Amino acid sequence: MAKVKTDYACTECGAQSTKWTGQCSECGAWNSLTEVISGGSSTAANRRGGGYVGEASSRVHSLADVQPENVSRLETGLGELDRVLGGGLVRGAVVLIGGDPGVGKSTLLTQSTAALSSRLKTLYVTGEESLQQVSLRAHRLKLCADECRMLSETRIEGILAHARREQPQVMVVDSIQTMFTELLQSAPGSVAQVRESAAQLVRFAKQSGTALFIVGHVTKEGTLAGPRVLEHMVDTVLYFEGDPNGQFRVIRAIKNRFGAVNELGAFAMTETGLREVTNPSAIFLSRHEEPVSGSVITVTREGSRPLLVEVQALVAESHLANPRRVTVGLDQNRLSMLLAVLHRHGGVAMYDQDVFVNIVGGMRVTETAADLATLLAALSSYRNRPLPRELVVFGEVGLAGEIRPVQNGQDRLREAEKHGFKRAIIPYANVPKRGIMDLELTPVKRLTEAIDCF
Repeated sequence: MAKVKTDYACTECGAQSTKWTGQCSECGAWNSLTEVISGGSSTAANRRGGGYVGEASSRVHSLADVQPENVSRLETGLGELDRVLGGGLVRGAVVLIGGDPGVGKSTLLTQSTAALSSRLKTLYVTGEESLQQVSLRAHRLKLCADECRMLSETRIEGILAHARREQPQVMVVDSIQTMFTELLQSAPGSVAQVRESAAQLVRFAKQSGTALFIVGHVTKEGTLAGPRVLEHMVDTVLYFEGDPNGQFRVIRAIKNRFGAVNELGAFAMTETGLREVTNPSAIFLSRHEEPVSGSVITVTREGSRPLLVEVQALVAESHLANPRRVTVGLDQNRLSMLLAVLHRHGGVAMYDQDVFVNIVGGMRVTETAADLATLLAALSSYRNRPLPRELVVFGEVGLAGEIRPVQNGQDRLREAEKHGFKRAIIPYANVPKRGIMDLELTPVKRLTEAIDCF
């Protein structure tokens, strides 16, 4: 068996060194050397785990000879989490959950583990909290988790030894940044430790068929901390979003090998933990008692679910040389582009105005279906002219001033009708062949036609 040996590799050019230095001798990059395992140790580790398959035992198959199998799902006890996962947990799947501190990641997994422990063998591994802290949370949430097995450990070798003895069907590791392996000398949380610890956990999950949840920290930019390869190693990547001081939380799938991406689940944080929100459109709408300027309702789509969200805009005279363009929940560069289109093809200039746009409820809209609603909200605030309360707007705005169709337009209209809206301004190409009951449609082809509607 090869001796375990560690080297240092440059993350910029890939050059290796036997010891750590501040600067790479090949490309000159500073602080780019990270610890890696060499000397055949990874192969030895794979052989010890039974996951290595030699060249003599491998065989090439034709795709027609490989028959797809029905994937069985394990319900987590939280319907919104099951929706984001694609219908439930898959045996042997590895799910990475990231989110800001205090957003409720541990609460979500504690509730899910407690629900699963009544019918499956579970193991909750905590590296950040003590067992007493986890127990206090379970009692505070009034969870019945008597059958849930707990382990406080940060050494990967010890965790895997307990897991092989317990043989859980679902395991939670909270969090990967606190784990370390004896194969490396670097501190827990370093790039090398996170990568190698995650690799061993993923290998165990695939070999044993254990469904594995891994909690990951996020950076100040909101992305998962650690090497980017961590997201490629797992099957599913979930982001838990929301204001820790607010009530509502949103869980979003960024990657999912067993379901649709960009699927969204909504929760409300209460005294007894996270409660599912089956009608998330209601939390993103602020029903005003009377019509107000700068507010427009649009229908966005997250995964397979249409959502009604409110776009608010505030346009005010600017006293700066460069007027401000500030967005919350929307791409700032796209707002600048849309205002240029409004000036060129709509005849409304806002080059001397500060424009602020906000998506109500902390929602983040990434699709282009909110373009038309954003422009009409800005125009409503600029003219101080409210739009009707029962109006809903969606459509993509092109650089030539055309209103382009969006996907699943009929589903969006049905969602608007279900919430009592009476009128809709939509792209001409999205007009359904059969009219939507109790919904007056105003199809538009150009931006000027949408402006003339109010």
